Amino acid sequence: MTPQFRAYVQQAQPQFIARARRDYGLDVHPGPFGINSRPALIGEQYAQSQGQGEAYHAAVMNAYWLRGQNIEDLDLLADLAQSVGLDRAAFLAALQSPDYEAGVERDVAQARAYGLTGVPALVFNDKYLVVGAQPYAILQRVVQRCEVEADDA
Repeated sequence: MTPQFRAYVQQAQPQFIARARRDYGLDVHPGPFGINSRPALIGEQYAQSQGQGEAYHAAVMNAYWLRGQNIEDLDLLADLAQSVGLDRAAFLAALQSPDYEAGVERDVAQARAYGLTGVPALVFNDKYLVVGAQPYAILQRVVQRCEVEADDA
């Protein structure tokens, strides 16, 4: 990560925190910047395979964005996995699995194919890309447009 990009993100963070509070009622306390989130992504692949993908994702997101925790920490990730009903030892073993790593690689390739350049990034209906922390009204308009298009189809 270039020093310029790091400075840009750090400069934008107060606006992001203010928007989260104003538009979504969230008191955001982001975790450390510039960490390796790859283990968390591999863990999500495993959690999905066990039917706990959404619960694990929510737990990791809350840990990082709301409680300021370091999601690079494998013990923290294992605690989060266990909190959603996953076996701790099996979860830690899965973090070393090439199969789950390959799943992350497929997701990264798909993100690149969509042209994603930042997070958060949402793709609606395989057609509309919304990048960055956007006001609720923008997300609502995109969903409404997708609904209209579905009705017209």
